[in-house]
Amino acid sequence: MAERFDQHAVRHKMKLLTDDGDVTLYENRDDVPCPACGDPFDRILLTQRKTHSFDVAGNSKFCVTDEDDRLVVCTHR
Repeated sequence: MAERFDQHAVRHKMKLLTDDGDVTLYENRDDVPCPACGDPFDRILLTQRKTHSFDVAGNSKFCVTDEDDRLVVCTHR
């Protein structure tokens, strides 16, 4: 299993867009690497929900990491 993504360690490199307690969304401001592929991501979604729907625009790529207690989804352009 991949190392757990620690959003608090890189919080100063990201902008918090939303946080409702179950779902947190950040924008990457300083080339933080994706926990799945290692490339810088555009946005990262952290959710404790068991299910989630995503709207992915055009030619976007997304990576998913399952951390047992949460799902980590990164979008890339």
